[in-house]
Amino acid sequence: MLSSFDWMIIGLYFLFLISIVSYASRNQKTSTDYFLAGRNVGFFAIGASIFASNIGSEHIVGLAGQGASTGLAMAHYELHAWIVVLLAWIFVPFYYQSKVFTVPEFLEKRFGKEPRWILSIVSLVAYVLTKVSVTVYAGALVFQTLLPDTFGTPQNAFWIGAITTVTLTGLYTIAGGLRAVLYSDLLQTIILIIGSSAITYFGLKELGGFHELQTFASQNVAQYQLWRPLSDPDFPWLGILIASPIVGIWYWCTDQYIVQRTLAAKDLKTARRGALLGAFFKIWPVMIFLIPGLIGAALNAKGILDINKNTNGEIIGDQVFPTMVATLLPEGLRGLVVAGIIAALMSSLSSLFNSTATLFTFDIYKKLRPMVSDKQLVFVGRIATLGVVILGLMWIPIMPLISEGGLYQYLQSVQGYLAPPITAVFLLGLFNRRINNKGATWGLSLGFLLGMTKLIIQAFFGEGKITNPKILAYIGDINFLYFSGILFLFCTLLICLVSYQTELPDENQIDGLTYQTIDKETIRESWDKKDIYATGVILGLVLAIYLYFSFWI
Repeated sequence: MLSSFDWMIIGLYFLFLISIVSYASRNQKTSTDYFLAGRNVGFFAIGASIFASNIGSEHIVGLAGQGASTGLAMAHYELHAWIVVLLAWIFVPFYYQSKVFTVPEFLEKRFGKEPRWILSIVSLVAYVLTKVSVTVYAGALVFQTLLPDTFGTPQNAFWIGAITTVTLTGLYTIAGGLRAVLYSDLLQTIILIIGSSAITYFGLKELGGFHELQTFASQNVAQYQLWRPLSDPDFPWLGILIASPIVGIWYWCTDQYIVQRTLAAKDLKTARRGALLGAFFKIWPVMIFLIPGLIGAALNAKGILDINKNTNGEIIGDQVFPTMVATLLPEGLRGLVVAGIIAALMSSLSSLFNSTATLFTFDIYKKLRPMVSDKQLVFVGRIATLGVVILGLMWIPIMPLISEGGLYQYLQSVQGYLAPPITAVFLLGLFNRRINNKGATWGLSLGFLLGMTKLIIQAFFGEGKITNPKILAYIGDINFLYFSGILFLFCTLLICLVSYQTELPDENQIDGLTYQTIDKETIRESWDKKDIYATGVILGLVLAIYLYFSFWI
């Protein structure tokens, strides 16, 4: 339960947040001001926003839950700092030089209008099915666990928490646009790191030190190790190596949700350095989110922590982090961590709301009404934000039915079916000037159709579900990691086959949009030794964490 002092800390956080948003919300005169913060943002704000946007409540709650139930299996997704480096060095120059508002707009410049329409619509649907619903659901679980009796019943706490945070976040996003999102993310990043680090510290202190955690993990090597054998039904090491980069490149390098932060930079150097700073922040979730979940499982095994269990007697992973907050932390610090969880929820939602509004406004509404005024674009963006808030709330009741394996695993499996066609189109489009409109259109449309078909079949057919016809049961049981790789290979071959069998792309259209045609001299002038050193530090830290946890038990 939260004390009066805890509530005071939370209240101070909200007052500070309101003052930041009020300051940032001034002078929102043009669509560039509202959607890209006037393209005049510094690298620290960009890096912090990339991190805060990524680390939502589904990370804090869901990733800790995965740590408790599957150990370090999901750490591969959290060591994607090396892919954010790819964003900084490879993708950002293309986006920034093309002066686009959205990633689908870049796709239209490279391929034509059909790929832009496909990516825009799929992205909007995916945001509601994954990011909005999962983030809100995870945040509401925290309220349900920490404030079970404050609003009468735990279920009331769940719904009041969900509706309140979504409403408040929607209001400040509607009012302030991307500048409000970026500035508030600066505050929220600091609280996120401090709060989650506190959980790791107090958890290890209660457990008896890191060596006790190693001892516990070594007694359950098959469950908690970083690399799983090929026989593992959920996370075989080969499947991880195949699928993790495919999903990572889609999420970090081509998703409007992340890329929009770099588009707000005042110049190319700032955009790159902001992405590199985001990569540095991305190194730490293993230590401050995954490890606490593993600590929670160890504390539960020792009887120090009592985590709710399911009908099979297994701990409910998504209850681990909020239970640790309620049980282990002292007064005041508990309020700060709860503020951090709220910060994670609000930062991810605000980023998502703004990105969704930008996608809808520029890739759908403006395409249908090209002569619309700047003022009207801002108004439509605000209405679009309100719409996605409502859709996300409507999806929440479905979440308990489809996230039985854990929120984070649900998120990764859905993304594993969405990512392959997008990753294939962007990689081929940037590095092969022969890829054309028809190839991209076929790859995106058929790839998405196959991915969603697999998702639907998986929900109804397979072991423990409907077993006839056998072919559907077999498809339903294909590991999502392997299927992601199969789908990526299929889309790559399809895009190449169609492109090479049809007409050459217009040379004028692809000028500056492929590796062969981009202005390399301008790019070279935008970086120096500092950027090289920063990249070396980031990649070195990723390698060090991989080496350590590969042999730690």
